[in-house]
Amino acid sequence: MSTNGTASPLRQLGPNWYATVMGTAIVASAGSALPVTVPGLRGAYEVVWALAALLLLTLLAARAAHWARHPDQARRHLGDPAVAPFYGCLAMAVLAVGGATLSVGSAVIGERAAVAADAVLWVAGTGIGLTAAAAIPYLMVTRHRIAPGDASPVWLLPVVAPMVSAALGPALVAHLPAGQWREAMLLGCYALFGVSLLATLVILPVVFARLVHHGPLPLALTPTLFLVLGPLGQSTTAVGNLADAAPGAVGAPHAGAMAAFAVLYGVPVIGFALLWLVLATAMVVRAFRGGMGFAMTWWAFTFPVGTCVTGAAGLARHTGLEAFTWLATGLYVLLVAAWAVAAARTAAGLIGGRLLAAPRPAPSVPAPAMARTT
Repeated sequence: MSTNGTASPLRQLGPNWYATVMGTAIVASAGSALPVTVPGLRGAYEVVWALAALLLLTLLAARAAHWARHPDQARRHLGDPAVAPFYGCLAMAVLAVGGATLSVGSAVIGERAAVAADAVLWVAGTGIGLTAAAAIPYLMVTRHRIAPGDASPVWLLPVVAPMVSAALGPALVAHLPAGQWREAMLLGCYALFGVSLLATLVILPVVFARLVHHGPLPLALTPTLFLVLGPLGQSTTAVGNLADAAPGAVGAPHAGAMAAFAVLYGVPVIGFALLWLVLATAMVVRAFRGGMGFAMTWWAFTFPVGTCVTGAAGLARHTGLEAFTWLATGLYVLLVAAWAVAAARTAAGLIGGRLLAAPRPAPSVPAPAMARTT
């Protein structure tokens, strides 16, 4: 509690705020991955990367203070099945900034420093992501009380983090010693790909079954439908990046198979991602008509769409098909628009004090008068 008796805004700072870092970093890294070059945009990507790095440092410090000053609230977050999955965002925020540092920030800080920073952040983010991917489902089984209608796309967040590692790890392969180190890194990323993909295949049917049997999500949660795009776009990105890194790490037969797999896997999955994008957009339009206002869930419009940008860009590289170039470019325009809106509304909410305000207590209801019995 603060000295004036009001609740500290820091108390309300949950792990979901790391989504702002993810959504900002992907604007820079997805832009640099586009198969088209627009003069003047490179400087813009660098500014956005620097902003993402600053946001990450700020949030890491703020969340550390949150755990130190409000441990009861932090433990309550872990015990809340609606909040605990957002710990996956911590891993993805660290990974996203690391990847953007190498792909965008290297022109600012130098390649050697960028590689070192990315390596440190990739190792840290991967460790955090694997921990979250195991610990959050464990808590869901042993501690959380979940009703049949509580399934949510948010459940995907912890298990998608290893897929982000799989997508960004290949950029480090060429900077490792040739031979065993490179091959181990490449195949390790494939293992991370498998961890995330198989976990997603377990969770996604449960989420769709919830929608079919219990109807649309609550208005404020409707944007989380876009989270389903995350494992779809990120897995397509991962197989493309792994195929790019394969020639320097494994023999020609395996490298050729990985290149073929990038196309044979990526095209159907990006097709399903577009189908889901249409469904999720229709549900969001319905929610807007129902009165949906701004919430931090709007950041779900950013990072998942960005993974589809990088996935489509990878398919453009591997197929040479201009349709994927146009798809990546169109999705990037959507990403930038979504990021601009979410960032502006978040800044306005912070300035106005609404986003970190303590929940209002429920209004008290007078107890009914007891009838006299004598």
